[in-house]
Amino acid sequence: MSLSNGVSRVTLSEIATEASVSLSTISKVLNARSDVAPATRERVESLLEHHGYRRRGGEKNDSSLLELVFPELESAWSMEIIKGVESIARQHGLSVVLTESGSRHAPGAEWIAGVLRRRPAGVVLVFSDLAPHYREQLRSRVIPFVIIDPAGDPSPGVPSVGSANWSGGVQATRHLLELGHRRIAAITGPEDMMCSLARLDGFRSAMNSAGVPVDPDLIRIGDFHVDGGRRAAMELLQLQHPPTAIFAGSDLQALGVIEAARTLGVRVPEDVSVVGYDDVPLAKWASPQLTTVHQPLREMAEEASRLVLRLRDGDSAAGQTRMDLATTLVVRDSTAPFAGSAAR
Repeated sequence: MSLSNGVSRVTLSEIATEASVSLSTISKVLNARSDVAPATRERVESLLEHHGYRRRGGEKNDSSLLELVFPELESAWSMEIIKGVESIARQHGLSVVLTESGSRHAPGAEWIAGVLRRRPAGVVLVFSDLAPHYREQLRSRVIPFVIIDPAGDPSPGVPSVGSANWSGGVQATRHLLELGHRRIAAITGPEDMMCSLARLDGFRSAMNSAGVPVDPDLIRIGDFHVDGGRRAAMELLQLQHPPTAIFAGSDLQALGVIEAARTLGVRVPEDVSVVGYDDVPLAKWASPQLTTVHQPLREMAEEASRLVLRLRDGDSAAGQTRMDLATTLVVRDSTAPFAGSAAR
């Protein structure tokens, strides 16, 4: 097997000589074997990348596995993602491998060695981005990858499927404005996540378009979890002039808002209207049922799975794809028209 960077061809033997290792060591690195010293692995990987290593163009990855990687499997929407990936995998006779690794921004360093050993037909990642050196390692082993992007904005050239977060923020806020609310609070997600900022920008845009000032005292940074929504709502609802409506950046935070309101004796929606984001199945079972922005998580997972299989089958154009699916407002029972008594 040879290496090519489009100008000159370099053999694996030459790479071994340049790295001062044996051909056996080169093979171990290529197959992600664990019995290679970290410094040696890094030196060999660097040379392989420098010389533009690729497997032969005609080689097809015929693995029967499709790998799905999460930063946390406990999130309320993870099951929707899993169902979407599994439905497409099943249509193509593939099995799904679930991996939990890293933070919300990227998988952990330990993951890359494992996936290179498994060499699945493709990888679907639920992260903000994938580091360049990980991308290069996957591409060099003919392992296509696609990011499902409910939480970030991947680098240019990284195939990804996301949703219209800004539009979702606009829809949620316009709904509350149309109900007559003017003192509207927003509890966003972590401020280092693009989706949090996009949803908050949508909130601000809708308020500005309606000529309603955004009160900075009514903006809170959350964490997309129930406790974060509850803590923020406890602060907001005990202000001297509390909000009459709250837009929470996730359904879990919205459930935390409802819990805080119940603790304080504040009625939802009579005293405060609440809108969530995601439309996870739990939203229908909340009391009251949650008005929310539907993020098409299952459809995002299906599109990402189709995309990664197109890449596996040699569709190079798919590698430049960025797809954003539409969000829609689902009105249920947690919102109601503003009443003067709601100002409390």
